[in-house]
Amino acid sequence: MSQMDEFNKKVIEDFRANGGNVGGQFKGAPMVLLTHTGAKSGRTYTTPLVYSRDGDRVVIIASKAGSDTNPDWYHNLRAHPEVTLEIGGEKFQARAKAATGTERERLFDQQAKMMPLFDDYRKKTKREIPVMVLERVA
Repeated sequence: MSQMDEFNKKVIEDFRANGGNVGGQFKGAPMVLLTHTGAKSGRTYTTPLVYSRDGDRVVIIASKAGSDTNPDWYHNLRAHPEVTLEIGGEKFQARAKAATGTERERLFDQQAKMMPLFDDYRKKTKREIPVMVLERVA
């Protein structure tokens, strides 16, 4: 298990044990658990992420801390947009789609205003960091 996998495992355990609240560097941040299907493997993965809201929609940003490559979960959502979200004690199905153009800019800026680290990530990379919008499936 990689260091990142081990780190995520601890965050997921903390999240589930404390009704969606986590400690450490994410203390007080809005957290979501994203359960998604591997684009190539077909395996199920759960990834803890910070998020923001746009009305009823959940917004996540594929920053990978400003890396020059997109995170694996982004590729998985492009291949398999049906996901499960956990927010607080609630668990529900959602569908992911990439935000584009002015909507992408607005949503990125909205989250960066709440969490300034995203501005740092934007400055660290030459790629346009994808923004994914998750809508609840009835």
